Amino acid sequence: MVVEGTTNDNRGLDMIGFRILKRRRAVGPEVVAAFRVLPVANVSDQMARLTAGGAQLWPMHGGTDVVLAGPALTVKTRPGDNLMLHKAIDLASPGDVIVCDAGGDLTNSLIGELMLAHAIKRGLGGVVINGAIRDSASVRAGTFPVYAAGVTHRGPYKDGPGEINVPIAIGGMVIEPGDLMLGDTDGLVCVPFDHTAEVLKATQAKQAAEQKQMAEIQAGTSDRSWIDATLQRLGCAIEA
Repeated sequence: MVVEGTTNDNRGLDMIGFRILKRRRAVGPEVVAAFRVLPVANVSDQMARLTAGGAQLWPMHGGTDVVLAGPALTVKTRPGDNLMLHKAIDLASPGDVIVCDAGGDLTNSLIGELMLAHAIKRGLGGVVINGAIRDSASVRAGTFPVYAAGVTHRGPYKDGPGEINVPIAIGGMVIEPGDLMLGDTDGLVCVPFDHTAEVLKATQAKQAAEQKQMAEIQAGTSDRSWIDATLQRLGCAIEA
């Protein structure tokens, strides 16, 4: 590992709170493409419905068919400071999704029109801010994926500390550098790097089953007997 601004003896790498690490692995473009066509809700269902970024993180961009999908480049910063977020944009590779945990604080915005212009120019896949943004009208007018917890005009500080490419957690959802980030109009989900294959297979099966069910609903042949069977199994009293 090499931290920019340190010598080659790796001094400072263990200084928790102010460090920049290298991302050691990331989901590939074929994985991203396979998940991009799947609803976040169905992916969530195949992860026991226990993983989510929280309802406070909502799409700020325009367009109802916009999908966020890509490997996570993680940022952890103190509330109201975007120094490490600036650096993350410079470090990110095309297709990366920057995921920034700023504690959910909405006092100061962490990103706005100019920084997002840099992100778009570098070909990023999107930005997730557990905090506030500004220039919201510009964000809504575009289709670059931006998820955030809120909006405020008050600008950020640029003093640090912060960390890049460390594990973070948002709303109980743990995100490791290189994990798959997915977002649509229902919200966000993170698929761990080591489990993308099994989650993908299960979600594709779920999607096929739902398409079959929708066809049955439209044809009027959907079997609803499971509802009464479940109520009976649970001992529900139903007045005749």
